[in-house]
Amino acid sequence: MTRHGRLPWFRPEELDEEQRRCYDELLGGPRDRSVLTDAEGRLEGAFNARLLDPPVGTAIQQLGAALRYGSRIGDRQRELVILTVAVAERCDYEWHGHVPGARRAGLSEQQLTALRAGAPVPGLSDDDRIACEVAAELLRDNDLCDISYARAAAALGLATLFDIVSLVGHYRHTALALRVWRVPLRAGDAAVFGGSHPAVEERA
Repeated sequence: MTRHGRLPWFRPEELDEEQRRCYDELLGGPRDRSVLTDAEGRLEGAFNARLLDPPVGTAIQQLGAALRYGSRIGDRQRELVILTVAVAERCDYEWHGHVPGARRAGLSEQQLTALRAGAPVPGLSDDDRIACEVAAELLRDNDLCDISYARAAAALGLATLFDIVSLVGHYRHTALALRVWRVPLRAGDAAVFGGSHPAVEERA
């Protein structure tokens, strides 16, 4: 069986019944199928690992779908938060996976460059800036101080703050999975955080 980092890279025809249900649910969801699989139908990124334990993998993918497509966070704010996680975790795969969505949501190249450098992002609305600051503080301190909490709760509301905390936790988990399983970058993507990601050649 072909390897994908540290794991077998499962082809659809190699899946057992439980794995196939997990696979079909993932591909039947709202995510773009073209970025989920390679030409042979094998799952890319962190999704391949979720086939190792389908009930848990299915629950994780359902949480991710709810956070991306069913939460109170708008597209622009969501991509800002996810990319803030990618920068903090030095996760090339997350960065490449979400830059296109950030561009579609209206983020400029200047803003993306600042975000990647960990610098203040120019031209953000107050709410987007606060969302970025909340994500950065959670990632740095594993907590939110009273002042930041009060400011975010007042500006964004508790439900949106809950969604941001959950989004940070989910994408931090994804970055951890990508790192542990040594998931290689997709062909054509280059490391942007100091070459910390496994080489593309590990896809063989």
